[in-house]
Amino acid sequence: MANSGESRPGSQQRAQMGEGGMPAGLAEHALRKQVAALEAELAHTRILARERHLLALEAERLRRENGELAQLREQAAASGRRQNEFLAMLAHELRNPLAPLSMSASLLDSVAGPTGELAQVSRVIRRQVDHMAHLLNDLLDAARISSGKISLSLAPLLLSDAIEQALETVGPRLRERRQQLTVRLAPEALVVEGDAVRLTQVFTNLLANASKYTGDGGSIALTAWRERAGDVDQAVVAVRDSGAGIDPDMLPHLFDLFTQGPRSLARSEGGLGVGLNVVRNLVEMHGGAVEAASAGPGQGSTFTVRLPLSNGRPAGRGGPPLAPGEAGKRPSRILVVEDNMDACDTLRTLLELSGHEVETASDGIGGLERARSGRFDVLVCDIGLPGIDGYDLIEALRAVENGHRPFAIALSGYGQAEDRERALAAGFDRYLVKPAGPETLLSLVAEARRA
Repeated sequence: MANSGESRPGSQQRAQMGEGGMPAGLAEHALRKQVAALEAELAHTRILARERHLLALEAERLRRENGELAQLREQAAASGRRQNEFLAMLAHELRNPLAPLSMSASLLDSVAGPTGELAQVSRVIRRQVDHMAHLLNDLLDAARISSGKISLSLAPLLLSDAIEQALETVGPRLRERRQQLTVRLAPEALVVEGDAVRLTQVFTNLLANASKYTGDGGSIALTAWRERAGDVDQAVVAVRDSGAGIDPDMLPHLFDLFTQGPRSLARSEGGLGVGLNVVRNLVEMHGGAVEAASAGPGQGSTFTVRLPLSNGRPAGRGGPPLAPGEAGKRPSRILVVEDNMDACDTLRTLLELSGHEVETASDGIGGLERARSGRFDVLVCDIGLPGIDGYDLIEALRAVENGHRPFAIALSGYGQAEDRERALAAGFDRYLVKPAGPETLLSLVAEARRA
């Protein structure tokens, strides 16, 4: 019989073992390892919680900034709309006084004859009115291009046609300054996919710019040729002058908006520094490029336009327009609706001197009543009229079934594409932007009689 105070071998062995039959030291080590893993997991969870909190704060900040950005975008869009509305109204208000000035110069020219002091005065007025209209158009085009408001009416076009129109426009200025112009066009027909009005504007601006920075008696050369660039055929037009040249530091910025050459060289014409910017944007809209080069001040400059050639066939030209004098041989009954009294009086005088019978109205309601009561051949109508505007007038006149339909010419200070489209959709046959040339107006009157 064993002594009760003696330890049994089995009990001592169990005391040295932990739960699960694991030695006590190993069990303690495993427990500590589990605790450490839990503590690490807890620390990682805390890190994730902090990161989640920071992400929530960042998301809230981004939502707030996104809301502010959307608000700024709306404000910018509203500002753009106000700018376009202001520019359209500015154009209207500036073109309105230009119209009677242009008509008055034409009347003065017809009274003065081809020579004499009055004829010289008339030509000065016409040139300055044309120059003001050109500056106004460039300013508006620059604004419309920057806001994406200009679209092109592309069609196969003989490049020589656009160049000839530009030469006709700039010719009087070159002759006034006794500048020698040399033109060399490619012997073959160069056809591009272009907007005739806008490409004419491009070459008009380049020629006018060359004249502006070339002294009296200087030389200007326009050359056009075909060029192969890789696998693409291009039409290239270069305008070179012997004028003031361009400083090398100015060349990289020459086509930027409101950039000009030295003011002392700009003569009395001045300028807004938008013409070349309009050129670059219009050329790029045609898929082309324009570049400037100069050997430096006093060394002249060269502007080169490259446009991709088209495989299309340009539309055939119609017959020559009826000369203004022919319009006078076929008198028409014309109604002029115009609220600007100076413009109305000069229009009436111009048309009457051309042999036409003219009546006038100074507001939309009176114009509509007069148009309904008389069988007029031609209606010349302003758009911005008191009472009812020109759109409402022509729509009401066209709405009369089996009624007499005069040939309707809209004459307006609003010159954007949507204004023209709206006028033609309302029922006008033609749309002229003030100041319209007297010859253009008389040609349309002749067209109405011929139709």
